Amino acid sequence: MSASEGLRKRKKAETHQALASAALHLADELGPDRVTVEAIAEAAGVSPRTFFNYFSSKEDAIVGIAPAQSSALLADLLARPEDEPPLESLRAVVLAAAERLEATGADWVIRHRLVRKHHSLAVTRAAWFAEVERRMAEEIARRTGLDPGLDVYPALMVNATLGAMRVAIDVWQERGRTGALGDLIDGAFDVLAHGLRLPHPVGTPGR
Repeated sequence: MSASEGLRKRKKAETHQALASAALHLADELGPDRVTVEAIAEAAGVSPRTFFNYFSSKEDAIVGIAPAQSSALLADLLARPEDEPPLESLRAVVLAAAERLEATGADWVIRHRLVRKHHSLAVTRAAWFAEVERRMAEEIARRTGLDPGLDVYPALMVNATLGAMRVAIDVWQERGRTGALGDLIDGAFDVLAHGLRLPHPVGTPGR
């Protein structure tokens, strides 16, 4: 990559982040329904026309989803070794996602709260995530020689592991985000790897 290409890429990333941050904080302050594209663009120091070069709607900007954005989850999966067991590949992918999530700090907490509170944002995020899951399942199917439409393994593997990530995040939130999220995710994957066996006998209080 040339210096000029690197500069353009960095500027685009900075503008994307500025728009997403402005949208998120305006939504937190005013409520998503009262936020406008014009207000987001003004807060980020760009024009409304520039806004639409990065996001297709204010909901996408608040949730942080760019048009045709290649999910980091999918990109990380594609980068894993072809001969790696699917569960280990997905564990690595989810752990990398946890590191990014922890690095975003307060913004992620605000976004998580808004998505849980506002239906329009939840719908936007769910639709995008469903597409990411579908494409990840197709990649697992390709690697295992299975049919993503006829065999249950690819979609089940992806949904189970991303479900483990969601559960670990929820538990982390309930614990006040103390400790490492990665440790909770590792524990959740260990449970999956052992066939969802109970960590203690039925009737015995859990830890």
